[in-house]
Amino acid sequence: MEVILSDQPQAIKPIIEIDDLSSTKRLRDLPWWFIALILIAVYVFIIISSNENYNNAFVFIKAGLVITVKTTLIAFCIALIFGLLAGLGRISKNVFINNLARLYVELIRGIPILVLIFFIALVGVPVLVDGLNNIGYWLDENGIGWLGKIFTAVTNQDVSMNSRAIIALAVTYGAYLAEIFRAGIQSISRGQMEAARSLGMSLGQAMRYVILPQAVRNVLPALGNDFVAMVKDSSLVSVLAVRDIAQVARLYAGSTFRFREAYVTLAVMYLTMTVILSLLVQLLERRLRSHD
Repeated sequence: MEVILSDQPQAIKPIIEIDDLSSTKRLRDLPWWFIALILIAVYVFIIISSNENYNNAFVFIKAGLVITVKTTLIAFCIALIFGLLAGLGRISKNVFINNLARLYVELIRGIPILVLIFFIALVGVPVLVDGLNNIGYWLDENGIGWLGKIFTAVTNQDVSMNSRAIIALAVTYGAYLAEIFRAGIQSISRGQMEAARSLGMSLGQAMRYVILPQAVRNVLPALGNDFVAMVKDSSLVSVLAVRDIAQVARLYAGSTFRFREAYVTLAVMYLTMTVILSLLVQLLERRLRSHD
């Protein structure tokens, strides 16, 4: 009887130690940063709902949310096209296409985004309009007046600042997405292309049906991260007087002198959007990893 009692604590002690270690590990692995963000967001939203000044700021600023979402979505879709074309150009064996794509990528990546927005919106678009007008004049001189009138009728006023902001964001992010697509395509082994060509596929068919689907799947998390970055960088279009939430917050603060209420509300709105999108990107990464 005494032997059984003396052995019993020794058998239970390791189990208790293992349970303590697992509990400590669970506590350590908890996403404390996310819990802190949730608490901050909840605290600010409580203030917004209970404080009249914050509530007025939120009601005024949220009017620009549609412009922010619309600008980001359209610009990112166009940037995907630019990025894919430039990424294919970066791996092209054609010297002209390869160097043209490399020039685009290095030129855009070497200039700050804010400077590019000003340049494309206030310099690039007017130059493009002048070019279209010159084409119209040339068509008129060569007897194609009906088509020339279409080009000569285009003016700078026809291109709104919102459209210029979308073009600027699309051109800028297209260069960054080009490198993502290039890396994704080059991550696929050469055996995939050789196998597709041995089955009788052309180069375009092999790229479309074999290489690109695998490459896009590999770069989806990176594309998601760039989309989150574009949501934040879309605030820069407010310098063109586009009425997104950043511009609307600036107008509210300037007219009411409620700078704290305006910019705290603006910061929490951006934080909420980016955290939700970041969680979706992480969920996508986990699903892809579990599928692998």
